[in-house]
Amino acid sequence: MTTEQHAPYAISGDQYINANWRAGRSSRRLDDRNPFDDSLLLEMPLASIADLDDAYQAAQRAQAGWAQLHASERSGLLEKLAQVIQGRGDEIINWLIRESGSTRIKAGMEWQTTLNLVRECATLPMQVEGRILTSYKPGEQSFVFREPLGVVGVISPWNFPLYLSMRSVVPALALGNTVVLKPASDTAVTGGLLIAHLFEEAGFPAGALNVVVGAGSEIGDAFVAHPVPSLISFTGSTDVGRNVGRIATGGKHIKRVALELGGNAPLVVLQDADIEIAAHAAVVGRFLHQGQICMSVNRVIVDRTLHADFTALVVERVRNLKSGDPALADTVIGPVVNRSQLDGLLRKIDAAKHAGLEQLCGGPANGLVLPPHVFAKVGADHELARDETFGPLLPLLIAENQEHALQLANASEYGLSSAVFTRDMARGLSFARGIVAGMTHINDITIDDQPNAPFGGEKNSGLGRFNGHYAIDEFTRAHWVTWQPGGHRYPF
Repeated sequence: MTTEQHAPYAISGDQYINANWRAGRSSRRLDDRNPFDDSLLLEMPLASIADLDDAYQAAQRAQAGWAQLHASERSGLLEKLAQVIQGRGDEIINWLIRESGSTRIKAGMEWQTTLNLVRECATLPMQVEGRILTSYKPGEQSFVFREPLGVVGVISPWNFPLYLSMRSVVPALALGNTVVLKPASDTAVTGGLLIAHLFEEAGFPAGALNVVVGAGSEIGDAFVAHPVPSLISFTGSTDVGRNVGRIATGGKHIKRVALELGGNAPLVVLQDADIEIAAHAAVVGRFLHQGQICMSVNRVIVDRTLHADFTALVVERVRNLKSGDPALADTVIGPVVNRSQLDGLLRKIDAAKHAGLEQLCGGPANGLVLPPHVFAKVGADHELARDETFGPLLPLLIAENQEHALQLANASEYGLSSAVFTRDMARGLSFARGIVAGMTHINDITIDDQPNAPFGGEKNSGLGRFNGHYAIDEFTRAHWVTWQPGGHRYPF
């Protein structure tokens, strides 16, 4: 990693609206705390409805001028942003560790993935293409242009706060839109305020990016219902996503939505798989960032003939995972994000024990650090297999054969990511295409997000696709324009 020496940003807890830092006007305040040691990172007054309106109005005023910038100028600013992110790598990684409970391993991955994204998006302004159509009317010329949507509202989650904010913010801006970003309160800095500082240093004009940190109960619905944004990009839980979609499409001001929601990713181990590779992938895919990833391996489906040997390999690896201080280079399991998250996981563990599930690994929580748990021979209808579990709990399911394994893989309301392990490429491709999901990886973990590949889900995992030229479809609109050289013969 190449970083430069900079004075760290003075992050005060102000909102970022129209390139001005100012205090939020809500009566509510936020105490932003380190989930590992509960130290106070930041205190700030939250944004009010009036602050939100100011942010949207600033974005709307700035949008036409931003869109009229030549594509090369927008690309140049994004290239400068990449340089800023590159130079402030250590600062960004340390904030991710302190605020989101990211281990140093995960924080470094998030920083690098964000840098890759920005570099890829710097090419988007030059990739926008229109079409010339053959007209049914003699002498007429018919064109299709891709136009910016206008203002985009982005609501981002706490688990990959930097990347999952930037994954919507950066392509939206690259394609001529302006943005209002609302990060999760648990990660107000890494999901929002730190990003505003990065854009400010890179020289983006006033109003292009605005960041409001506010309580969802106070400004959440208004953020979606506001008349200014043309698109709401939401990443988070399926339940909240349903409400976002309902407000965005069912109110007075109908708008587009891009929803990246929950997941229940299966990792399938077929009878001919290399079980050492598969077991390694299952452990990494489940326990990276304590399992708090929408693409995380949520359940492992193993052919019965391999189950005993595979399980032994998984248990051996899990018992060697280090839990504790996320700032240490060799820590794999850090804290979950907050007490509410931990309480939900402890309830699931107690329910699994009462149901008689065989616990192969586990232990008591130390603060918000919950050691990795593994449960064997879990039924497909048990909540550990049925629901999305955002934490370090791994259920192992048994498949009788390949057909049964595919049935189990698809037995979910979700369809985000998935994986299958086999030594036969043709078999793997055939099986992968039978899974109803937006993404399937053969002989790899379920967690992958590459800046030129389509990212998105099926079923209750969301709508739309991110990244590469797929982002052009999400963040622009088709505009049909015709030209007639003279008069046209009308019927009356």
